[in-house]
Amino acid sequence: LGMFSELKFPVPWGHVAAKAWGPSAGHPVLCLHGWLDNANSFDKLIPLLPRDCYYVAMDFSGHGLSSHRPAGSPYHLLDYVTDVRRVAAALQWRRFTLMGHSMAFLFLSCCLISPQFCFLYPEMVDKLILLESLGFLLAPEDMEEWLKSKRLVIDTLLNLEAKQQTPRVRSPEAALQRLLEANRHLTAEGGAILLQRGATETPAG
Repeated sequence: LGMFSELKFPVPWGHVAAKAWGPSAGHPVLCLHGWLDNANSFDKLIPLLPRDCYYVAMDFSGHGLSSHRPAGSPYHLLDYVTDVRRVAAALQWRRFTLMGHSMAFLFLSCCLISPQFCFLYPEMVDKLILLESLGFLLAPEDMEEWLKSKRLVIDTLLNLEAKQQTPRVRSPEAALQRLLEANRHLTAEGGAILLQRGATETPAG
């Protein structure tokens, strides 16, 4: 398990990088690094672990070899959880072991990424391994609402990204007609005014 391969997973702002050890057909284990670390955090540990597993250690966005988010974008903990969901989807892993390190006291909270992911997607995780962490702490009365709202946020975002298509090209008249159909309260004059800044002119339309 000393040998590893580099992986890249496309995301809307670039890519998420990862490194993998072991046979790709082995039991899947996703390794999540700690605060201000990267996938190399696992270099010394992976060779000591069972050899029948496929270990993938990802660099979170803005860490290691992964792309930074666009300038001015925040790095919320839920965004990191979404990155985990993206990587699992790219690997086509329906169920896997999650091994997470640290990130316990980011912004004085105990909202770790690995436990959050397990709480949101329990059907995807067969085992959770925590290194130097406290687990996910949440008041019992807040659990159901938190689970419902946060999972909805992630799933809606990923569904929208999956459905993204190249914008359709229309003539100015057809674009106005489409805008008016979708916004019955608009007049033709109001729609034309909005389209001056709401549409991009290309050679095709």
